Amino acid sequence: MIDCLRGFSLLGILLANMLIFQYGMHGKDMLQLFHVTTVESTAHQFVQLFVEGSFMPIFTFVFGFGMIKMKESLNAKKRKAGLPLLRRFALLGGIGFLHSTFLWEGDILLYYGMIGILLLIFMNRQPKTLIIWSCVLLTLVGLLGLFPENKEDKSAKETKQHIEAYVKSTVTLYAEGSYTEIKHDRATADPMGKSPTEMLVLTMIAPMLHMPLFLLGMYAAKRRWFADPAQKSAIYRKYMLIFLPLGLLFKSYNLLYPAQIGAGTGLLVGGSLLSIGYMMAFALTYSKFSSSRLFEYFEAVGKLSLTNYLMQTVICTTIFYGYGLGWFGKIGIILGCVLAFLIYALQMSISIWYNSRFKSGPMERILRMWTYFSFDGKAKRNKRKKTTPAIEM
Repeated sequence: MIDCLRGFSLLGILLANMLIFQYGMHGKDMLQLFHVTTVESTAHQFVQLFVEGSFMPIFTFVFGFGMIKMKESLNAKKRKAGLPLLRRFALLGGIGFLHSTFLWEGDILLYYGMIGILLLIFMNRQPKTLIIWSCVLLTLVGLLGLFPENKEDKSAKETKQHIEAYVKSTVTLYAEGSYTEIKHDRATADPMGKSPTEMLVLTMIAPMLHMPLFLLGMYAAKRRWFADPAQKSAIYRKYMLIFLPLGLLFKSYNLLYPAQIGAGTGLLVGGSLLSIGYMMAFALTYSKFSSSRLFEYFEAVGKLSLTNYLMQTVICTTIFYGYGLGWFGKIGIILGCVLAFLIYALQMSISIWYNSRFKSGPMERILRMWTYFSFDGKAKRNKRKKTTPAIEM
């Protein structure tokens, strides 16, 4: 089921990323600069409430889950997991670096590679330890957003003005610029106007925002959350009914009262809570209809998750950037969502066809070969040397 869940998360990630592809990393939160209509603004709020910030945590959860399953698989072959996982995360980070440098500013792979190395600390911890750390870190994340930003603060005003100026400059650049011009802007622009020290602090805080779901995924793997889903449908239903409304409540508070105390908490915590609700709803549906053709398609996309994620970037940057169709900032939120569904449907069809002919995707094959130092991308069983019994005299 975990491949199905991974494939499902890629749909939500594409819907959320469509805002970045269309308006840029900072422009997606300043749609007034793109003169969007009231209908489009309503659609944007819908995406913010139900999609943005609530599907990436699912992918994060699956990442932690998969890490433990890989460790267990290696241990079953009498092999230690530390070095293969370290190699895997290093290559994932390298792919992310190339992705962010040559294709798109919204890359997550470099970050995942770095976080993966950090997660090795928790790999052999007991489930109780993992869930405690997950809850503690989620609480700390909530505290970070407890007090709203003071918009009258001079520094905050300067940062906002700096970002607005940058976003305005990207409207023409990304819609009409060449590949070289856009790549140069991505490498040299300073959208926030922050000092190196301030950016370093933000970089150090960032991992804490996502660690709770990484650790929860590791906990879920050790507790076998998705083993025998048909027997656990009542549990899935229970937690779905808790986390879906709770997550929506938190996120709604952020959207309705963005300047009030706790609004940031609603955003930072609400997305994670809603993602748990989505996972439980997905697991419940799977437990009832696992033989459905739709789950076969989700599974096919999930098995090629790295390849499909990168292809989403290639397709969307070609559509929206100046060296392609140049639709940057032009088609709107609603048509952007329609386009996302069309791209995902195409990926579903291609993934089904590909999986019927090949055992793993091209990027997945490279990653597995490097992880296991094996041409066929498979971990070999560690054959222990047989000791010769001593001969008594």
